[in-house]
Amino acid sequence: MSLDPVLTRLDETLEAALDRALGLLAIPSVSTDPAHDADCARAADWLVDDLRSIGFAAEARPSGGKPIVVAHGGEGGPHLLYYGHYDVQPADPLELWTSPPFAPAIEETPQGRVIRGRGAADDKAKMMTFVEACRAWVAVHGRLPCRITIFFEGAEESGSPSLIPFLDANAEELQADIALICDTDLFENRVPAIVASLRGLVGEEVTITGPSRDLHSGLYGGIAMNPARVLVRILAGLHDEDGRITLPGFYDGVPPLDPELRRQWQALEFDAAGFLGDVGLSQPAGERGRMPLEMMWSEPTCEINGIWSGYTGAGFKTVLPAEARAKVSFRLVADQDPVAIRAAFRAHVEAALPPDVTAGFTGHGASRASRMDIAHPAFGLAREALSEEWGVPATFVGSGGSIPVAGHFRQRLGMESMLIGWGRDDDGMHSPNEKFDVENFHKGARSWARILDRLSGAAG
Repeated sequence: MSLDPVLTRLDETLEAALDRALGLLAIPSVSTDPAHDADCARAADWLVDDLRSIGFAAEARPSGGKPIVVAHGGEGGPHLLYYGHYDVQPADPLELWTSPPFAPAIEETPQGRVIRGRGAADDKAKMMTFVEACRAWVAVHGRLPCRITIFFEGAEESGSPSLIPFLDANAEELQADIALICDTDLFENRVPAIVASLRGLVGEEVTITGPSRDLHSGLYGGIAMNPARVLVRILAGLHDEDGRITLPGFYDGVPPLDPELRRQWQALEFDAAGFLGDVGLSQPAGERGRMPLEMMWSEPTCEINGIWSGYTGAGFKTVLPAEARAKVSFRLVADQDPVAIRAAFRAHVEAALPPDVTAGFTGHGASRASRMDIAHPAFGLAREALSEEWGVPATFVGSGGSIPVAGHFRQRLGMESMLIGWGRDDDGMHSPNEKFDVENFHKGARSWARILDRLSGAAG
């Protein structure tokens, strides 16, 4: 089966593909809001109908939460599992949108045409690029180039509460040679990228409690212990003067950066000053001696996400607060153990408490990091296909964020994941006026067609 007519088909049918994407985007499938449960079911049914129209055996399966769309098609060659999510974030604040979030449209901008609407970049239009590649293969050749399973989730934006039980219950059916995930970005808006690592995440909320009530700072100041002072001292002690995290055993399981990845990352010539300058900063603030991309992609972090205590309203209130709170997150890499790191943080806090002060903790999730086996043949083939389509060498990158589904596929299904996406830095995911460039939608579909060609061995 020849690739060229498939690419031509994608070029000729771009406008129809965009219309389909707009139809899906118009469904307000907000998974975090029970008022939109019927909309989530409607989006799942929309996808089932669309997949059936190109020959997939598709159905919306109950999951104990939002429906999960599972579809099977093709035969022979490798078995590929493609994952995406059809749910979206709430559109609030609505007053900041320049057009209704669920009345999607193609807009002309100074940078070119964009798809405007909630879910355009995360993840509906981006997700549909793979479906459009499959549609083109079927239209040209009458069949898919290999065996493909589609897996579309409906609760990714609300923590995927039913994902693991569903994977466990359907593990045999979902087994494949590799998983493909389209929920990531280009590097610096121009270089196609395959994610080689994802950071894990531990979230902790700590409450330091001292006196039985807020106290008058004139009567009790100096003699009574102030929980806010205790908390800030504890938090300040989480890093040393070189930016290194001080928790005992924190770096257990963190290997040195792979020399080949270091070479690729150095070749990217990342502009750290420009990256920070966009948000009003100028100097990297992580661990000394690390290159910026290393700090962002392959080194763990400890960050204070929120801190509050006492009176924070208008004016001034001279109180000595009864308690102080903070939220702290740890981004993990490689083989770091989230359970051990949570225990180390709590031990650090407890060890620093003076008399008359106690600490309480609330955990907010704990997931391991994921490292992809870039020696897997699929990674090299995909990199070649991406380089051909985008006209620049594709690269393996790390991700500072966390995409837990990749880890779930490895742990539950024993399957490697390859994450490839077409997003840009200015897409505004989760924000008002979210968009996805039409050029990236088009080239994303063409890229998947090339990848399918390489992975299936259908070239020529």
